[in-house]
Amino acid sequence: METKLVKIEQMKDCLDEMKEAARLIREGEVVAFPTETVYGLGGNGLMESAVKKIYAAKGRPSDNPLILHVCDMEMAQSLVKEIPKPAKRAMEHFWPGPLTVILPRADHIPDCVTGGLSTVAIRMPAHPAALELIRQAQLPIAAPSANTSGRPSPTKAEHVFEDLHGKIPMILDGGAVKVGVESTIVDFTEPIPVILRPGRITKEELETVIGGEVQMNTSFKGIENGVPKAPGMKYKHYAPKARMVLVLGEDTTLVVEKINALVKSAHEDGKKVGVIATDETIHKYHADEVLSVGKRQKMETVIANLYDVLRQFDHKNVDIIYSEGFEGEPLSDAVMNRLVKAAGHEVIRI
Repeated sequence: METKLVKIEQMKDCLDEMKEAARLIREGEVVAFPTETVYGLGGNGLMESAVKKIYAAKGRPSDNPLILHVCDMEMAQSLVKEIPKPAKRAMEHFWPGPLTVILPRADHIPDCVTGGLSTVAIRMPAHPAALELIRQAQLPIAAPSANTSGRPSPTKAEHVFEDLHGKIPMILDGGAVKVGVESTIVDFTEPIPVILRPGRITKEELETVIGGEVQMNTSFKGIENGVPKAPGMKYKHYAPKARMVLVLGEDTTLVVEKINALVKSAHEDGKKVGVIATDETIHKYHADEVLSVGKRQKMETVIANLYDVLRQFDHKNVDIIYSEGFEGEPLSDAVMNRLVKAAGHEVIRI
């Protein structure tokens, strides 16, 4: 299959291409498109055969739920049985934006979208190309991240092309995304809303908007009878090709010393070593390849650069990657959720 790469710069100049992408989705094909979080791989969320194509292109386990992307509140309401007041407040405040809500599903939602659960995950993306694609398709678009399952999520169209060229008919290239990690997922079917996946929208922001408590779940919870209630809760995700080890500690100086000791030991074993550092520490390491993920004092930069850095290491052919961790900083939950999974839960704490 030939994969068509379409550059989306000004929406008014790309309406024919958007109509073609929407036609493909209505006909049951899949299209990669930009959102403000990461690139999505979209298909008709109400057509079982289209959803199966998403799973096939990604190599994704079919019990891993998908998010339905909508363009307005009316479409969202058509997909659920009810919207509790806290969820409605959050949707009205954060949409369009990086918030996914889990609500009781309507009966017509295919089981393959929800993993067979009685709930459905819904989001209204903020990227103009994503919203226009949904409007043109006139249906909810089921879309996980547009990458091979388990790999770092794509934040640029070239990441999508690297993983999926020849497997899908079209990629809409909207440039680098703004946020850089997937949406915050909140389960509003519980008496107290629960964050199942942390993202750019924080627990504190949610509590302020809904006027009540929000609980934070860990990455291994939110699973009932082995079935994940949200994407990314059961399988290894975001992983580079090389083995990765996360090094945590309250004292950054000690973390740097530990990583350098690990680098030295790996060098003695003849391994090529990479280090994920920050702008504040990049000059302190002695590895073969050292990349900064951003400024520790400005976590938005870490979120935006994380997946791109993980993918850069794939092209540097390192054998092992050691990464600094982030704890206590604003938005560190979102970063650590991804780093722990990228490392396959291989963590050293000092």
